[in-house]
Amino acid sequence: MATLMSGARMLLECLAREGVDCMFGYPGGVTLPFYDALYEHHIRHILVRHEENAAFAAEGYARSTGKVGVCCATSGPGATNLTTGLVNAMMDSIPIVAITGQVTSKLIGSDAFQEADTFGITRSCTKHNYLVKRLEDLVQTIHEAFYIASTGRPGPVLVDVPKDVFQGQGHYQPVTTIHLPGYKVFTEGHTGQIRRAAQLIEKSSRPLVYAGGGIVSANASAELREFVELTDSPAVVTLMGLGSLSSEHPNFISMPGMHGSYAANMALTECDLIVALGVRFDDRVTGRLAAFAPHAKVIHVDIDPAEIGKNRAPDVPIVGDVKRVLGRLNTLLAERGRKPTEDVAAERQAWWRQVRAWKREHPFDVPTSETEIKPQQLMREIDRLSGGQAIVTSDVGQHQMWAAQLIRFAEPRLWINSGGLGSMGFGLPSAIGAQTARPDKLVFSLVGDGGFQMAIPELSTMVSQGLPIKIVIMNNGHLGMVRQWQTLFFNHRLSAVELDSFPDVEKLAAAYGFKGRTIDKPWELAPALEEAVREPGPYLLNVKVTPFESVYPMVPAGAGISEMVLGPPQPVEVPAQ
Repeated sequence: MATLMSGARMLLECLAREGVDCMFGYPGGVTLPFYDALYEHHIRHILVRHEENAAFAAEGYARSTGKVGVCCATSGPGATNLTTGLVNAMMDSIPIVAITGQVTSKLIGSDAFQEADTFGITRSCTKHNYLVKRLEDLVQTIHEAFYIASTGRPGPVLVDVPKDVFQGQGHYQPVTTIHLPGYKVFTEGHTGQIRRAAQLIEKSSRPLVYAGGGIVSANASAELREFVELTDSPAVVTLMGLGSLSSEHPNFISMPGMHGSYAANMALTECDLIVALGVRFDDRVTGRLAAFAPHAKVIHVDIDPAEIGKNRAPDVPIVGDVKRVLGRLNTLLAERGRKPTEDVAAERQAWWRQVRAWKREHPFDVPTSETEIKPQQLMREIDRLSGGQAIVTSDVGQHQMWAAQLIRFAEPRLWINSGGLGSMGFGLPSAIGAQTARPDKLVFSLVGDGGFQMAIPELSTMVSQGLPIKIVIMNNGHLGMVRQWQTLFFNHRLSAVELDSFPDVEKLAAAYGFKGRTIDKPWELAPALEEAVREPGPYLLNVKVTPFESVYPMVPAGAGISEMVLGPPQPVEVPAQ
């Protein structure tokens, strides 16, 4: 027999049936009926201090678990504040469901208090969105939202619920099936194309695996590892995919792209076959497209058909779930058991010698100083303490790139950063989501002094929830990556990039009831980080680093990825006249 309940209660029942144990949000006028029902429900609600951070926290939760993250905001400014987080989730393919309140149905379109066209505003920054106009549609809509967010290429889905729908009374009927005729998910991959891929791989002299965030989303790390071992191919892993192949694996080269390694970029340039797995040929990886992998045929596996051929036309396109496709490809290669010809085998050995020579001759630079802390030293120390097992979240900028270059990740879902959108302020709230989901894990929130100041209110959330996050600020007194570009490409005309006022972190942390410290000497670095890790609660460590250090290698805008700047410009000696 159907149970009579309010729309708010129905919504909570749907969330529970979807396995939601935690959500991040901020209440307001039109969501009061929902929060009233939540008062006696078992789902945990974490009150953030800004709605944007509710979305970021939900993303941290989703990225660290593989589950759908959930966030909630009220109408008008609450909903619009979520938008940056939704765009971020859309670009990084993160499954979240956002619940927003809306003014009463009869007031929609009347410019009512705290009314905004949330449905229209979020149309372009969500995988799908809904405006629930009738109570009878609510239950079906919520389950559809979770299904769409988590299947195919993951992404954000928003459900906008008017106040009268929250308040309405109806008979709850569980939903057992989802039927969306216009929504197609291709999972298996075309058998003929998989056979063609196997043939290309067997004939290739200089193969290269190019793996991305799709491996993480699909939980395909085991299949990726089996593939690179079966084919003995070098592998480069994108910013979003780090950890999908352990950094300690002998076939792992490094991250490619604008700030990727010399070896990774040269391997992409000189290979004769790219096996692209769950990647989108992003401009930060390819550089100038005309110069990208000029000698290579391309096998591209992606679950989103829109990505196939969008930036680089593949020779063998395979639309499907990368976990399933790789599983079938591995089985096929093993069954065929074909050894390369003597010529191909010799060429592959020469290829590996070349790749290893590039790695050996051009490693990521870790300069040291007896008087200043170098940013690279900070990353090395975090790497030492994490042992490849800690969760590290970051904002966007120089600290993000140095972390990606120098911190190792032994498994997926440990590296959480804002990749596609590059959102400042992402690091701390995403760490709140990750630590909430993974209380067993050591979590570093590695942030810049700019991004940290966009997220300071979430210190309150962290403390109120008892989350032992270790916040490490890489403080160079500037918007570092902007400063780097102004130095290199704008004749050192530093405009609006100096952060000339920064709080005393010891006092700031103490104001919230936990420990904080500032260091600026190299000999303080290791002991200070060890102290932070030993501290049972949260810790705020402000690390003052060399202010004018730049991230290298660097591919200038408009250049090919083989045209790397490997270090700072050197002064030119002018001969005496």
